[in-house]
Amino acid sequence: MYTDRFVSRLTNDTLALILAGGRGTRLKDLTLWRAKPAVPFGGKFRIIDFSLSNCMNSGVRRVGVLTQYKSHSMIRHIQKGWGYLRGELGEFIELLPAQQRIESNWYSGTANAVYQNLDILRSHHPVYVLILAGDHVYKMDYGPMLAFHVEKAADLTIGCIEVPLPEASSFGVMSTAPSGQVTSFCEKPDKPEPTSANSDVALVSMGIYIFSTEFLIEQLIKDAELGDQSNHDFGKDIIPSVIAEHQVFAYPFRSGGNSGAQAYWRDVGTVDAYWQANLELIEVTPELNLYDKEWPIWTYQEQNPPAKFVFDEKDRRGIAVDSMVSGGSIIAGASVKRSLVFSNVTVDEHSQIKDSVILPEVNIGKNCRISHAVIDKGAIIPDGTVIGENVKLDTELYYVSPGGVVLVTPDMLGQKLHFAR
Repeated sequence: MYTDRFVSRLTNDTLALILAGGRGTRLKDLTLWRAKPAVPFGGKFRIIDFSLSNCMNSGVRRVGVLTQYKSHSMIRHIQKGWGYLRGELGEFIELLPAQQRIESNWYSGTANAVYQNLDILRSHHPVYVLILAGDHVYKMDYGPMLAFHVEKAADLTIGCIEVPLPEASSFGVMSTAPSGQVTSFCEKPDKPEPTSANSDVALVSMGIYIFSTEFLIEQLIKDAELGDQSNHDFGKDIIPSVIAEHQVFAYPFRSGGNSGAQAYWRDVGTVDAYWQANLELIEVTPELNLYDKEWPIWTYQEQNPPAKFVFDEKDRRGIAVDSMVSGGSIIAGASVKRSLVFSNVTVDEHSQIKDSVILPEVNIGKNCRISHAVIDKGAIIPDGTVIGENVKLDTELYYVSPGGVVLVTPDMLGQKLHFAR
């Protein structure tokens, strides 16, 4: 049995590195002007807040965030919302942009991103390195996984979950022995191998790795010496190369640690997955509990006034049903149903919003009908606009996902927010 003192010693000896430099092309125009971990989620958060909150709640309070692609909004978010740690106690969140510290190129893969910061990693003298993806939504205590890593005398431990076989080709797929030791690993295979216990699912990587530090450094240097023969990626190169001769274990992510039901974890890497994960939050009892005071999700948020619903006439009533509406938003004589509305959104009279995700600072005019949509931050929707009812027209004007979700950004509306005027 792991004691709290034992686990806390492990977390104190751990440095977390969050890989947050990816563009996330599958999210289409949502990542045209921001990195995927900076995409807003859940009404008031950004995706990276979940990895950062997990670190804080787990007691892992030495964190490096590796950034690269269009990271300005994420850097500002972290500076504003995550600057409360006490440096004199050895706590910090460091931003590690691509600096060409070791090589004359930018980060060329997940492993290369860590390799290019080896001098910084060494300067913190961690016993363990926890490597995280900054673009997944979940709540996880990393302490038990660290204890598992130590108990197994592992060189590398990989957090894993089971997913339906048709979805597994988007992940790193592994096979394990009864002991949990990983026997094979293939990154995004065309034909994923099912688990031995269930032919309908595959065991896949969550992008959560715990390395013993010296082992990690040794493998990164070996990989760097391969030059163009390697993709310099953990999933494609590092993990497959160490399975045969080293102690690599899979740690199943369960709601009760290493037992119980599989816990909530979402890769919101496509527009459909992003839309669905947001709207799951408006369910009566969602799998992801944002109201959990024992495991809060921290973030930076502006000091906004409460949401307001105005007008109470027969054809002009401000209401929201089965929805979440964030602070600063005004629903003025309009109806919002089964939707998630972020902060500082205005919806004008006679408009109807259904099954949609409305990001911050969106202004929706009068007599609009919007359904099955994601409206990006800052968009101004003109009076009388209809979205989500005519697939042919929507496809001409916006992006329509394979699942029928309509993504609308300011650029698509001719509103060049990111260009000089």
